[in-house]
Amino acid sequence: MIRPTLVVMVKEPRAGRVKTRLGRDISQTAAAWWFRHQCTRLLRRLDDPRWHLFLAVSPDRAGLTSRKWPAHLPRLPQGQGDLGDRMARIFRSLPGPTAIIGADIPGIQPDHIARAFRALGQNDAVFGPAHDGGYWLIGLKHTPPATLFQNTRWSTEHALTDTIATLPGKRIALIDTLRDVDTAADLPRIF
Repeated sequence: MIRPTLVVMVKEPRAGRVKTRLGRDISQTAAAWWFRHQCTRLLRRLDDPRWHLFLAVSPDRAGLTSRKWPAHLPRLPQGQGDLGDRMARIFRSLPGPTAIIGADIPGIQPDHIARAFRALGQNDAVFGPAHDGGYWLIGLKHTPPATLFQNTRWSTEHALTDTIATLPGKRIALIDTLRDVDTAADLPRIF
């Protein structure tokens, strides 16, 4: 059996460069601190022998050599473009099955990831919806079609439905709905 790949998208946790909407509420320094510690806890939880764990880092050069992330985890540069461009490049560079997640969803547990990979056994794609209309996970069994992510309205309540629309004729599964942290109002819902 092929061991699947899980990719966590991370940014260098610098004030003013990560979680800027959260930073407007609690300060940019506090938001960067939250993100760094959130990532540390998440990566520790998800470093699991059932899948290969990779980091997709940004900015590319600094992220590839950063000491902020565990040294044993392989890293890929996210590269340029919008979120769809960066995720499509990741999917094309790794053999399937592959899932990509963001690092700002405190509720992700290994069981969520295992469910996503099980869903890919019977489906072409899997999504973990977020409460805001986006998604915290996308997984693909095979290399993505060229249409993936075309006309997706990122950071809107349409992101999930727009992305699903770029996969016509594919079998799609939905798993657990989780919350991400965008603003200070999201923190009490999580903790």
